[in-house]
Amino acid sequence: MPVETSQPAPIAGHGLIAGSGLTAGLTDEERAGLPSLSPSRAADFKTCPLLYRFRTIDRIPEPPTPDQARGTLVHAVLERLFDLPAERRTQAEAAELVVPQWDRLRAEEPLLESMFGEDTAAPAEFVDSTIELLGGYFAVEDPRRLEPAERECLVEAVVDDHLLIRGYIDRLDVSPAGDLRVVDYKTGGAPREAFEARALFQLKFYALVLWRTRGVVSRSLRLLYLKDAEACDYAPDVEELTRFERTLVALWRAIDRATRERDFRPKPSRLCGWCSHQSRCPAFGGTPPPFPEPVPAPSAADESLVVVDE
Repeated sequence: MPVETSQPAPIAGHGLIAGSGLTAGLTDEERAGLPSLSPSRAADFKTCPLLYRFRTIDRIPEPPTPDQARGTLVHAVLERLFDLPAERRTQAEAAELVVPQWDRLRAEEPLLESMFGEDTAAPAEFVDSTIELLGGYFAVEDPRRLEPAERECLVEAVVDDHLLIRGYIDRLDVSPAGDLRVVDYKTGGAPREAFEARALFQLKFYALVLWRTRGVVSRSLRLLYLKDAEACDYAPDVEELTRFERTLVALWRAIDRATRERDFRPKPSRLCGWCSHQSRCPAFGGTPPPFPEPVPAPSAADESLVVVDE
């Protein structure tokens, strides 16, 4: 899909159902009073309810790994790349952004400040591997031919009359005809076919929000796997997004029930090997901390943490 304009997509007046729609008319107080769900937190609960609790209710800090920090840095560089004039959006210019963006991220996020101990500069291997991932981006897209409509943009909508779904889109492209393309950068490898549905969950989340707020079904959902220099494009439809909305509402009701009953059980899987909460998990002989009272409400900040998923 050629995308060469930054003009916003037209707003259609059809396609909305009762209980869904815009949030622009909400006051900050009304918005704050709604339960909210982000794609990351929804994925946490699907992966392991106890992980959701540790991250969203207990809010236990998780020191970022080098891979997560590298992913965050790549996202920051690609966001800043589009601030440059089109002719300067080259691989060499992107490489020049790596160290300045890392310095900025370290200054803004204490968890990253201590990533490499007392060293004030990122190790050469970290910088070089980041530049290599950026090379994977340039292998699948030419940013000189793109003018994104929005980058790192917060989108939100109310579904089921009271649930606020929200998240940050890496990049939103809009064609001259008004077609939407949602783009997400992944610094890990492309998943096997069996895991594609999990990879697309986040983008379907964003497509649902855009449909409910603009009345437009995204023409394409694009996952860019930089490590493998691969692009995965998917075209959702109205029926699929309607089913996905019902799934999210059912998921939130399960979260709400678990919160009221103080019952978040571990769900052991091979992903446990990457979890930083094993010492607190009953599946590994640990004990969760006392349940906090009152329970903190999820917020947009849960989705805008500096550490991003691969």
